[in-house]
Amino acid sequence: MPPEPLICAKTATRVSSVLNRDGKQFGKQHMFDASEETCWNSDQGTCQWVTLDFPSTVKVSQLQVQFQGGFSSRLCTLEGCRAGEELVKISHLYPEDSNAMQISFAVEETVLDKLKITFESSTDFFGRIVVYHLGVLGEKL
Repeated sequence: MPPEPLICAKTATRVSSVLNRDGKQFGKQHMFDASEETCWNSDQGTCQWVTLDFPSTVKVSQLQVQFQGGFSSRLCTLEGCRAGEELVKISHLYPEDSNAMQISFAVEETVLDKLKITFESSTDFFGRIVVYHLGVLGEKL
């Protein structure tokens, strides 16, 4: 069975920051709207992050991300947990500094209710991250 998208309208999303606190123009919702015109743009600072609280338990197998070149992350840390538990490190990913959709991030299949993606190291001098698309694929349990 091929992996299916796990992020839906009921997935609760949080981000570390939004550029100039302008959620309308640069907010987290733009990572999931399938538009090439919009994006989430973090404010400056190290270790930007995104958390996803899924409405039900999922088994994650793949991550998709599209950065703006020059505002990508050299290292991403994935952490996850079941409801009521502490986050546990799942894996490290090493994205390219590119505008292209990067879909080759196979993740060790992990059953979880919450996923945290930490952008440890930005290619931008000020630590900003720009994400046009974020997708999590796997299986709904």
